[in-house]
Amino acid sequence: MSGATGFIGQNLLGKLLANGVEVHVVVREGSDLSLFEKEVKFFHYDQEISTLLEYTEREQFDGVIHLASLFLAAHTPQDIPALIDSNVRFATELLEAAKSTHIGWFLNTGTFWQHYESDGYNPVNLYAATKEAFEVIAKYYTETSNLLFTTLKLNDTFGPNDTRNKVFNLWSKIAQTGETLEMSAGEQYIDISYIEDVVEAYFLLCKALNEDEKQTLQHREFVVTQEQRVTLKELSLIFQNAIGKNIDITWGAREYREREVMEPYNNGERVPGWQQKYSLEDAIKKTIGESV
Repeated sequence: MSGATGFIGQNLLGKLLANGVEVHVVVREGSDLSLFEKEVKFFHYDQEISTLLEYTEREQFDGVIHLASLFLAAHTPQDIPALIDSNVRFATELLEAAKSTHIGWFLNTGTFWQHYESDGYNPVNLYAATKEAFEVIAKYYTETSNLLFTTLKLNDTFGPNDTRNKVFNLWSKIAQTGETLEMSAGEQYIDISYIEDVVEAYFLLCKALNEDEKQTLQHREFVVTQEQRVTLKELSLIFQNAIGKNIDITWGAREYREREVMEPYNNGERVPGWQQKYSLEDAIKKTIGESV
């Protein structure tokens, strides 16, 4: 697994370990490993692909779960090397290792932002373009080996112990401090999924990729999507009702960003057997708890 130090990765790792799956985690030098369970096995990647090939050859993995990426909503020219390095080069090195050492499958993570205005491909930003570029590269590897390649595409996610600078954390903060938060007009529709629902989708796909009918998953793309899509303004009301407090937001004080997604991608296929378990309000209650 790559990206296990991130929010989704940590939660998925816990689910896999709880179900008796042996997991090896690819980490870069300097990664904080203090939060991981002792059952986790680590491979410290030194940026030399030869060592990665040696490791995957020795361990003979069933599959790869690829979560690692560099997300930037907007980039500067100076960000380009890091975006390419993380989202294209490193990801391709994982594919090379998977093909060379006969790993069975590769579960990739994509983004709704590859589909501005729900187009087949229309990147919201350069980050989304790098994610699409990697999927195009993957076609070479599947055409020249028996590797299965499947993508799960996500939009916004949330849950307990999420340290990212996401909207619920911002709203939770102002609920405690009484501060005023300036936001856009709030007319954009939000598709935001609870972490347990997201992790379940990954888990089901991992199981399917190890079953007899796995060939049907080749180059399929699935999504995790929220049944209840609401505007950002409406979401703030659900949040306030869930926590039992009002928050002070100045709507329209900020401009929409370039290529603001007003309607999330709506053409995706759901993971077979997956169902949303938590409503937005219940998931917010589980996330925020007694913190406000």
